[in-house]
Parts: sequence; C-alpha cells; structure tokens
Amino acid sequence: MNNQCPLLKRTTNRDEPMLRLAINGASGRMGRRLIALAAEQPQFKLVAATASPTSSHLGQDAGTLAGIGSIDLPITGQLSGPPHVVIDFSTRLGTQAALNYCELNGIPLVIATTNLGSALQERIAAASQKFPICQAPSMGLAVNLTMKLVEQAAETLRHNETQVDVEIIERHHRFKTDAPSGTALKFGEIIAKTMGQSDQRHGRLGDTGTRQKTEIGFHAIRAGDDPGQHTILFGMMGETIEIKVAASNRDCYARGALLAANYLANAQPGLF
Repeated sequence: MNNQCPLLKRTTNRDEPMLRLAINGASGRMGRRLIALAAEQPQFKLVAATASPTSSHLGQDAGTLAGIGSIDLPITGQLSGPPHVVIDFSTRLGTQAALNYCELNGIPLVIATTNLGSALQERIAAASQKFPICQAPSMGLAVNLTMKLVEQAAETLRHNETQVDVEIIERHHRFKTDAPSGTALKFGEIIAKTMGQSDQRHGRLGDTGTRQKTEIGFHAIRAGDDPGQHTILFGMMGETIEIKVAASNRDCYARGALLAANYLANAQPGLF
C-alpha cells in the first residue's frame, strides 16, 4: 500500500454537510453495527444497505435488522444511491460486486473483508489507480497502532545477536470461517518483512523437531463470541516480549471503518 493508514485522520472540507454512505454486507454482524453507529452520527446519511442477492434479509428495513428501529432503508441485493463512499464488510463475492460498482461510478471504497485471494487483490491494486480505496485486515484503531508497535519491536530485535522466535496467537468467535485471521497474517507480514523469516508454521502436531529460526508460528482459536484478540510473542533466551491487542466488542471496527470512509471522501486515487 502506498499511503499512510487513514484511520488516524479526519477530513472536514466536503462540499456537502453529510456523507452519503452505502454499507455492503449490511445484514452481517459488522454490517448491522455499521448501520447502528452511522445512524447515530449526523455527518453520515445512509443511502444504501446491501446483502447477498440470496440473503433472507432482502427487503427488511436495515435499521430494524440492526436493532435501532426503522430508518426507511430496505436491504437490497445490489448497490445504488448513489453514495459518496461504500464500506464493504461482506464476502469475496460481495467485495467483487462492490469493486465493480465503485470502479464503474468512481466511488471511494473501504474494504474490510479479508481472505480475498490474489486475483481479486490484484484487481483492487489496479482499481486504486482510478479512485481511492482503503483496505485493512482490521479497521480497529488499536490494532493499527499495535501494528506500528510490532514493526518497531521487530526492527529493534532483528539486530539481536541470538535467535528471536516469533509466534502469533489469535482468538475469534466460533462463526469465523477463515484461519488464521487476516489481521494475524498482516502481523506476520510486517514481521517477516522486517526480520526476514520466510516460513509460516500453522500450528504444531506430533514430532515437529526443533524450532527453526526462519519460521513464524500461527495459532488460531475459535470459541464463543470473541470479537478478536491478537498476541504477538517474541521469544528469546531468558526473556520474552508479548504485545497484545483485544477488542471487547465490534464497535471499534465499525468506528474505524467510518473514520476511513470520512477520510476517503476527499482523498485522491490510491491504495491506503
């Protein structure tokens, strides 16, 4: 990505007083929280709430589904509006649809969906040359700050004279379908780029042999309704560093996505 993360930035120079916002994936857990939180903030006007064309929630009022009462906005199977910005918390197919719509109409896009695959990732990179896209495996402010801290730790520890073992442990709710999380993989990418490890080790079973210096270990826990925890462990002889970030609810991700949408409304084309 070629630009600084916009989650720490705000913009206030739009020509219109309200940001017309579309939520792609509005019937999901994150989509519902985005609907609820955006409806509370006067700078946003919800103009579209979409779900899969096969969703059982099509036609339902987005506010009612989100638990805030009717907002006279039905959930539809395709984007319309037109919005100023689209926020995507959906699936790979949902992201493809949102990208097609935004590319056709030149509308900024916030992508929070993970596990997209290399082909779609290449399309996103190419599309960002035409209109602004913010993509992050986590929209949480604390997670993005923790990535900076992990990068700083990795930069310091790469000069250590002895071996530094890196393990990444992540916890999410039982409904999460991919493992490890996109956020865990991003932490690993940051560390590998800085410290040089080339091998990913996903869990351990049986006689695995002595741990290799070139590996980063990943461990995924799926239990209950945990909205997300990540622990990055740097192990050395005689001492250990653990950097942990945890969410107590999903609102932190929704608020971060809304901040990103607010920033993109006036951004130039690019991948943030």
